[in-house]
Amino acid sequence: MNNPVENQVRIEQLNALAPGFIKMLGGKIVAIDVGAASCTFEFDVSTDFCHSVDVVQGGFVTAMLDAAMSHAVFAALDNIANVSSLEIKTSYLEPSRAGYQRVVGTIVKSSYKTAFLEAHCYNSDGLLTATASSVAKLVRAS
Repeated sequence: MNNPVENQVRIEQLNALAPGFIKMLGGKIVAIDVGAASCTFEFDVSTDFCHSVDVVQGGFVTAMLDAAMSHAVFAALDNIANVSSLEIKTSYLEPSRAGYQRVVGTIVKSSYKTAFLEAHCYNSDGLLTATASSVAKLVRAS
């Protein structure tokens, strides 16, 4: 179920196909766990995405959380062509500051056309800074 070689190939494929905004935020997938239906990103966010000197603007925090959730779907489920957020809720628990962020997205439950997702954002000290939950529409490849 969690073959390390297959996981690494899938990580490389997903990183190669990543949208530009993920690269702009210094992001890359570093781990997937098919059994746990999770995807872990690391981001190195520059101050270009901050206000108040080094506080990452909330929309960018949500974008990182959303990326981890949607990529958990691509990593864990077969034949997914697209994932579209129908609803997303972000809770900001602490300021997310420029620099290192680790974001873990997971599938809570999924059906053929819908997925319920969660994500957690941690800073370099391992402090939980933000969480998100989402309902997403799944489009299957034909």
